[in-house]
Amino acid sequence: MAVSFAPMAHEIGTSNVRVDGLNAYLAAPRESTGAGMLLLPMITGIGTRVREFADELAAAGVTTLSWDPFDGVSMDDTPRETMVELMNNLDDETCLAEMRTLLDHMFGELGLEQVGVVGYCLGGRFALLLGAREQRLANVVAYHPTVPATPAANHTLDAVEHASRISAPVMMLYPGQDTIVPHEVFAALQEALQSRTEADSIVHLYPQAHHGFSDTLSHGAEVNEAAYAVSQPQVLAFVHATTS
Repeated sequence: MAVSFAPMAHEIGTSNVRVDGLNAYLAAPRESTGAGMLLLPMITGIGTRVREFADELAAAGVTTLSWDPFDGVSMDDTPRETMVELMNNLDDETCLAEMRTLLDHMFGELGLEQVGVVGYCLGGRFALLLGAREQRLANVVAYHPTVPATPAANHTLDAVEHASRISAPVMMLYPGQDTIVPHEVFAALQEALQSRTEADSIVHLYPQAHHGFSDTLSHGAEVNEAAYAVSQPQVLAFVHATTS
């Protein structure tokens, strides 16, 4: 008998919030289920697509707080070249400290009981780093994490080494046609995750998809739209199973 996961649609509320001086986007069901996800965005910042990700999780009953790496600047009204410059100035340790502040808020003021992390592209790399540092996490989801073969100048932490130390269940999704993250890096990440003996690893390979296939801007290519259509329901099921 086939089993499918169709999350119940919850009425949600959304708002831009400040948490200890940090800008964030909150999407939450009107009645909390106790489940939460910290969302780490892609290079776009908290733009339209990232808010859609958060809203979808909230509609599935998961309170979602989105970290804003760029303090209100997003690709909705800012050129990509500027976003790249901002991204290249991010400091790993500073960013992780900000994420821990948001987690404190989720467990504290928001009163959530089980909280995981989901990241996209640059956020996918940070999800792996945070997963190694934070024992409170119920899960880690890394959507096409941006882990280049030659680390960027501001990448002071090794994502592969950190992946091997994550204690929570992990779901990682990789596009086979990723020109930013070569297959050997994916293989190293996969090996690191699967070297863990006390936590589950779910690794997806979408052979024809491209980097950033979750972004609707990439859906002009049918392979990207198809990969997202297959992957997202499974991500929601994973989040549900690990935060319930």
